Amino acid sequence: MSNDFTHTVLGHTGLKVYRLGLSASYRPGKEAVYKAIEMGVNYFFCYGFDTQMTGVLREIFKTDREKYIVATGAYNLLLGHFNLRRTLEKRLRQLGTDYIDVFQYLGVTREKHLTEHILEEFEKFKQEGKIRFTGLSTHHRRLAGHLAAENKMDVLMIRYNAAHRGAEEDIFPYLKEHNTGLVSYTATRWSYLIRQQRGWPDNRPIPTPGMAYRFVLSNPHVHVCLTAPSNIKQLQQNITALDAGPLSDEEMKLIKDYGDLVHSKKKWFM
Repeated sequence: MSNDFTHTVLGHTGLKVYRLGLSASYRPGKEAVYKAIEMGVNYFFCYGFDTQMTGVLREIFKTDREKYIVATGAYNLLLGHFNLRRTLEKRLRQLGTDYIDVFQYLGVTREKHLTEHILEEFEKFKQEGKIRFTGLSTHHRRLAGHLAAENKMDVLMIRYNAAHRGAEEDIFPYLKEHNTGLVSYTATRWSYLIRQQRGWPDNRPIPTPGMAYRFVLSNPHVHVCLTAPSNIKQLQQNITALDAGPLSDEEMKLIKDYGDLVHSKKKWFM
């Protein structure tokens, strides 16, 4: 397994990461979380409701806190009020830790949602030592590109897969100047990239989950790609798939062609 392919540094944070990160939002079981740790995963994204993950992290943080990177955050609630500090304090209690490595503003859809007040709050959390780095998740690619260019966030979390490749133009070119950390999700595009699609030639194979993750990680701009397996078997398959390294030219053409087909089938959530 290529160390350059499976390990990197998360932008200017200096955090050394295994490039496949884990989300437990589909409740794969505590054994799967422990297995991920055993197999080298050290980047964990949690919401708070994913108690299987928070329970495991709380346990391992008692002795090995510095070995693991945890990312979480507070949602941008368009129809109500939210409290960044309240969410931060709750996550600290849930995880039994004094600090969060990457604390994020989640689900931002418009630039105006990232107010000066939000930025000031993040800075206070840093000064207090309760967070190490700031982050933001968004589907708004141009916003993400602007934030990278302006160095307003340490880490960005964005959608990127073979069906959604717009980040290659709207985000990736703006990461280099400030070495912004980048975490991606939905590598399989909610499984559409790995299941049969009408209009695909019978004589061409369908991409595998491993190919979907390798597609994302073949792009050096992506530091971490999140996987959200629903069981331990899927987790192991996704991790071991990385042994094959970056996609070959033939594999790259296959999954891009399939991604184009998936993207052509317009859905509200695409």
